[in-house]
Amino acid sequence: MRYANGRCVLPETEADAAEAFDSVGPAAQTVVRETAKAMSFDREEYDERVTGEVVETARDALFASLLTVTVGDREAWETWREDHPEYDVHVNGSEHVDRVVWHASPATGTAVAATFQSEEDAAVATLRRQAFGRIYRPLFEDGAGE
Repeated sequence: MRYANGRCVLPETEADAAEAFDSVGPAAQTVVRETAKAMSFDREEYDERVTGEVVETARDALFASLLTVTVGDREAWETWREDHPEYDVHVNGSEHVDRVVWHASPATGTAVAATFQSEEDAAVATLRRQAFGRIYRPLFEDGAGE
């Protein structure tokens, strides 16, 4: 089963990944600004606490939350791996559980997977953060798509 929120992100190229990442920047700024407003920050506190790093963190989290992932049983995962030998695969978790969630990046030829027994929503959220950290953060730090 494919698992995505609203607009899903599965960039085909490094340039597509950079474009998608850049596209969530304005939304991240809005989320941070509105959150600060809801917390009743005055101008001084806003200027002190809402830094570029805070907005970047929001952009990272927003991008990660949009990544397309697949959830399946162990057999579906093994079939995917057999069908995609060209991917560099990183698996987190135990081989003794029944379910797997994964994100495969065509842009980098890398896949990240995590095993889980229950709590699918938590596994999906965790996997998205892991995929961002392992696949996309290094790509963006290297200036892909520029």
